Order: sequence, then structure tokens, then C-alpha cells
Amino acid sequence: MTHIDLICGVDEAGRGPWAGPVTAAAVILDPARPIAGLTDSKKISEKKRFALEPEIKANVAYWSVAHAEPDEIDQLNIREATFLAMQRAIAGLGITPTRILIDGNALPRELPAPAEAIIKGDLKEPAISAASILAKTERDRLMEGFCATYPGYGFSGHKGYGTAAHAEALCTLGPCPIHRTSFAPVRRAMLSETLTN
Repeated sequence: MTHIDLICGVDEAGRGPWAGPVTAAAVILDPARPIAGLTDSKKISEKKRFALEPEIKANVAYWSVAHAEPDEIDQLNIREATFLAMQRAIAGLGITPTRILIDGNALPRELPAPAEAIIKGDLKEPAISAASILAKTERDRLMEGFCATYPGYGFSGHKGYGTAAHAEALCTLGPCPIHRTSFAPVRRAMLSETLTN
């Protein structure tokens, strides 16, 4: 693939949830194998995302998915942890891109190639759209697995996001090991648990 411009699209999933990792994906498309239906992962159904996932993996030139774990989010803050996940995803490609396009308005430090932050990039750049879908499906699958490991929280439904059901489970059960203790709702649940014990 060295004859093509190695444009790497990068996006994340899971900045806002109260639990689980933040996940990033990096994708370099193959111009000879276009993929129909690429757009922001939030604009398509879960069924469509999971249908596109294997097609993306089979037809792109390179792809990689990486995470920053809840304890890293708590240590660094969510912004820096997101950048860390992005850096790991880019490193996981196994090749150095010629250019990096990242969804959003800010860039991680120490990237291996010239980079540009693009607001709503997942709607504008197909490589970012593909990365958006891979990050979302990988994280959703992970959270569904955590539902069995930590029953009672409903992770397979809300995927760690701050729903009423999740808030109720936090109040009832207290935080579990994948909760982000630096996030205010989780801190409040920890404080409440301490006061009642």
C-alpha cells in the first residue's frame, strides 16, 4: 500500500459514560475498495453499525482499535485519556500514516505525522466515519461483556452512559470496578455508600 497516500482517520467512542473505557479507532482506507454507507456512527442504527464493522475491517488498508481504561481516565482526565487512546490506536496500525485526520477540535501531542482536527469530521471524512463505527462497535461489545461480569447495572443497555436506570443502579449497588470515580455521579454514589456504612 506504499503507493497510496496513507490518510488515517481517527475517532473515539465513550467520552461521556460513567463507566467503562474510552475507545479510539484509527483507519486508513483503501481507495480501490470503497465502502458504502460510511457516516457518523451515531447517525446509524446499532444493527447497521455491526453490519458495517466486518465490511470495514475486510476492505480498509489498515485499522486499529485501542482503549484508555477507567483508572487512566481518573488519573489523567477524560480529554487526556481520549488522546491516549487515539495515540494507541494510531500506533497499533503497524505503519506510519502520511497524514492524520482526527474528529473534533483538538489534537493529541506527539503524533507520528502531520495532523488536522476536523469538527464533525465523522460526517465529512470517510476514514473518520469508518473509525467512528469501529470505535463504537468495539466499545459496545465490551460493555455488553461487562454486563455479565457486573450484573445489575444494565451495561448491555445503556453502555455505561448516564441514564436514569444507571443512576438508580449506582445508588442501589454502589460503583463497580469499571466506574469512573472522577465523574461526579460516581463520586456522589461513593460518598453516599461511605455515609451509609
